[in-house]
Amino acid sequence: MHNVVCIKQVPDSAQIRVHPVTNTIMRQGVPTIVNPYDLFALEAAMELRDKSGGEITVLTMGPPAAEDSLRKALTFGADRAVLLTDRVFAGADTLATTYALAAAIRKIGEEYGPPDLIFAGKQTIDGDTAQVGPGIAKRLGVVQLTYVAEITSLDLAARAIEVERRSEGGVQVLRTKLPCLITMLEATNEIRRGGMKDALRAARTDIVKWNAQDAGIADISKCGLKGSPTIVKRVFAPSKRAEKAMLVEGADQPVPALIDAIFKQRPKLETELAALARASDVGSER
Repeated sequence: MHNVVCIKQVPDSAQIRVHPVTNTIMRQGVPTIVNPYDLFALEAAMELRDKSGGEITVLTMGPPAAEDSLRKALTFGADRAVLLTDRVFAGADTLATTYALAAAIRKIGEEYGPPDLIFAGKQTIDGDTAQVGPGIAKRLGVVQLTYVAEITSLDLAARAIEVERRSEGGVQVLRTKLPCLITMLEATNEIRRGGMKDALRAARTDIVKWNAQDAGIADISKCGLKGSPTIVKRVFAPSKRAEKAMLVEGADQPVPALIDAIFKQRPKLETELAALARASDVGSER
């Protein structure tokens, strides 16, 4: 069994700042991490390998420095790492990114065997679009199982997998044939701590590095900024709210008395809530 896990090296969101004059994200000096959602995907792939055997290839697209994230994935227990890096990929939006990654996954299939499952996190913390996983599935022509909370069964003989998927209406149980692409939800597992053996192997392993030509990308005009129709008009930091938090005395009071105390301090709030309730009733009648 061969699983491919797509990861991304992202800026640590806790330390990102926006330039006060240019309104652009200041990346200089900001440490990078493996996208946290991708770690749930990596652990899910390793749990399947523990049960059914096989190999795990981790893949990322980025600058040469993204090699650090791949080595981190190797310390967790991945078997192989591929870095897709080329100046032509710079400035890629999700459309151009999925084009390049899909080509790299096809190349991985030629070099190391066709993937049975392709994993990704539900989204990245820098873009938050949740489009890359589904985009890869579309380009590869495989079924996509998004927002997966649990992989309930895997039948390699029947080439079938069953998962539980979270949706707005509850939980869906889905069954499909392999190969397919899975995006994992957060908090579905906990990434394991790699052992000393994995750490030493990660330090010694040569990361496979492919440029656009190596990955078999035929049309570089679909990569990077040239292949990205998305335009970011403005990036800005939210303005500080002038209104301060309100302190309500007597928080140990019964709920009705506490509500009355809030309405006394905010006389308009009761009217606003009543108007919202009336609007909601009208909408439900329609």
